[in-house]
Amino acid sequence: MPTYSYRCQSCKHEFEEFQKITDLPVKECPKCGGLVMRIITGGAGLIFKGAGFYITDNRSVDYKKAASSESSASSTPSISPPTSTSSPSTPSSSSSSDKLSKPSKD
Repeated sequence: MPTYSYRCQSCKHEFEEFQKITDLPVKECPKCGGLVMRIITGGAGLIFKGAGFYITDNRSVDYKKAASSESSASSTPSISPPTSTSSPSTPSSSSSSDKLSKPSKD
């Protein structure tokens, strides 16, 4: 059952009522008897406790099969990296890490 918040329009007293969804809203302030309005609140956050609660817990068998076939296809590389048998074309005095760490002054 939800908890509803109310505020009196006369005395500004705020209070909460634990009510069923089907119950009629409170119309009278318990302090002064004035007219009250229900306040829209953010409510409490939803908390899952315990093991589990993963997005894949309730997937269909077809979805699991498609996901496993995609993951096995993506685990094998489709393009092999190029192999180089020639010597590098850059001078050996400057290392590639120096080029990456120093910004150019253009």
